[in-house]
Amino acid sequence: MGRISEVVQTKAGASAPPAGGGGSTIHRARSVLAIRPFRRLWGVTYLCSVADWLTILGVTSLATKLTHNYTAQNFAFTGVLLSALLPGLIFAPLGGLLADRFDRRKVMFVADLLRCGFVMSIAFVGTGWWLYAANFLASASAMMWIPSKDAAVPNLLRRPDQVETANQLGLVMTYGLAVLSAGGIYTIITGIGPTLHLPPTMFGDLGFAKIIVVLIGLLYLTSAFLIITRIPELSKRNVHAPVAVAPKTDSEAPVGLKTLIRDGAKFVRSTPLIRGLLIGAAGAFAAGGAVVGSAKPYSSSLLAGDAAWGLLLVAVFVGLATGMGGAPKLARRLPHDRLFGISIVLAGLALILVAVSPHLAVSLVAVAIVGACAGAAFLTGITIIGSQVDDAIRGRINAIYQSMMKIIVFGSTAIVPLLIGLTKPRTVQVWGNPIIIDGTRPVMLGGGILAAVVGVIAYKQMDSRRAETIMSDLRNVLRRRPQRVNGLLIALEGTASADTAHQAANLVQWLKSVGPRPVVLAADPGLDDDRLVQLVSGASLTGARAQALAAAAVRADLVERDVQPALDAGSIVVMERFVDSPLAHLSAIAGLDAKELEGLADWATGRLRPDVTVLLDAHPGDTPSDPSPIKDRWRVQSLLSEMAAADPDHYVVVDGDGSTDEVSERVQTAVRAVLVARHAGLAPLEAVDA
Repeated sequence: MGRISEVVQTKAGASAPPAGGGGSTIHRARSVLAIRPFRRLWGVTYLCSVADWLTILGVTSLATKLTHNYTAQNFAFTGVLLSALLPGLIFAPLGGLLADRFDRRKVMFVADLLRCGFVMSIAFVGTGWWLYAANFLASASAMMWIPSKDAAVPNLLRRPDQVETANQLGLVMTYGLAVLSAGGIYTIITGIGPTLHLPPTMFGDLGFAKIIVVLIGLLYLTSAFLIITRIPELSKRNVHAPVAVAPKTDSEAPVGLKTLIRDGAKFVRSTPLIRGLLIGAAGAFAAGGAVVGSAKPYSSSLLAGDAAWGLLLVAVFVGLATGMGGAPKLARRLPHDRLFGISIVLAGLALILVAVSPHLAVSLVAVAIVGACAGAAFLTGITIIGSQVDDAIRGRINAIYQSMMKIIVFGSTAIVPLLIGLTKPRTVQVWGNPIIIDGTRPVMLGGGILAAVVGVIAYKQMDSRRAETIMSDLRNVLRRRPQRVNGLLIALEGTASADTAHQAANLVQWLKSVGPRPVVLAADPGLDDDRLVQLVSGASLTGARAQALAAAAVRADLVERDVQPALDAGSIVVMERFVDSPLAHLSAIAGLDAKELEGLADWATGRLRPDVTVLLDAHPGDTPSDPSPIKDRWRVQSLLSEMAAADPDHYVVVDGDGSTDEVSERVQTAVRAVLVARHAGLAPLEAVDA
């Protein structure tokens, strides 16, 4: 068993499941919710979202009670929406500046206090003009709160790859649980009076609507209290190293608002990723506004009765939920920048199909596809901002994204009814079915074409894998074992751990010297050989299977914390003795079944496999660092050679005999050839073919 203990000592370079990217959606959600600061912020988001939805219901109810003119009452709902949307057009950029300039926890605390005061004042002032003014001011305060919250979320997480799951949970809370809760609360409060036969004026002229408004204020007040006392982590900054770096200022001194605005605009202009993101979002939001503004008359054009409107709504929301739920899985096979552009293009094409659809069944399927693509694009967009934008500028980019959504959706929704009115409805027969051709179809057709064109532009702006064709990525989506889409993983295997350790370190130094791409050596000084031996012996793991499980656990932890995040960030990762060498040792020396060991490795690493495996083919008799019997070393070397022969596309066999420098030169030559011939698109090593 002494040799098996050595197998467990395969240093830190050996591996693990994809961080955040692997596992089921429920597992990833539990991992994020296990982080206490995020869990508390998630609860605060619930309180504020319930208050936001109750505001739409309760303030609208108050507006109808404060007006006695029939026309004014009909305008009440629209007036409440306008007073809530207009602040987003004006104050969202200011909210982004505050999020980047001041303590985000204090900004959120003050914003919640303001929202509480403005909303509760409606119940006590009791006049129509103040209702709209207070709603406007409360919404303006929300524009201070949202960018700070969105910018702070990545700093509460353990790893950057958890941003996507955190965004999923936020969207589920805001547009799922909070909506149901607000609707239930509103129904209960407004139903108490009729159920118990209470007088409508029991709480004054405003009735039970006053209770709702007071409750809204208390929810905001509770949120403020929790933020300032229970989530001090909201004040953290720059917890994770970003991919896209914010523009540097000329001085380390605090900068003013003018400088913040200038730096934000410069960052957008100079960063293709963010520029493409905003271009694509603009087209998607415009198409979304076209759908919102024309959805109701479009349902009538299908001549399917009033039920068509409800079915179309259900279809689009089912599509949205599906897209948001499936985006993280697609992101493991497609990079986020490509997924964003492709989703917008597909949404546009599906919207074109909606525009020409002759039947309700076709429309339902097409609308669901539009919703799924829109959901995937929206989640991917906010994930890119949260994981690939520097903390110093993240608030401004979030604010731009949010304000753009409100401006474009609001504008297109207002213009669409005018455009629809330009076309006179006509009834035509399509495949024996009558349909109405009215202004909704040209509007949706135009929206679909706009989204598709803008999606292509965004894709070209953001694409970080220009050397890799889009068809190769789409084929990768259909593969059972997807290829990696970002980083490059190189493994060094051999019979002696000392040899692979030296060669891995030398290879990393060489890769750093020949190209600008980040290079990571997968090693953890905290998990050295001695500590691993103590881990195994301290737990009394004397059986071969138990020690194999311990080795797999070590690899899983190392890759989850270090290797997968580096790959997701586009780095080249060099690992020594990843899976093959330990597997060969356990199979040849301990007699464990090779297929079972391979299944264990697949499970532990989430099927993570190297792009290139360099096998050091050294004579087993020439490895003084390995005291094991010569016959065992021959057996291990034979198994490694068989693995390389069985998969020549992913293995490079290098003569491991000779001095360390001689072997290093052979390894570098082999890796250079592989990078130039097969991975030029993945590794922009400018001097690799020099």
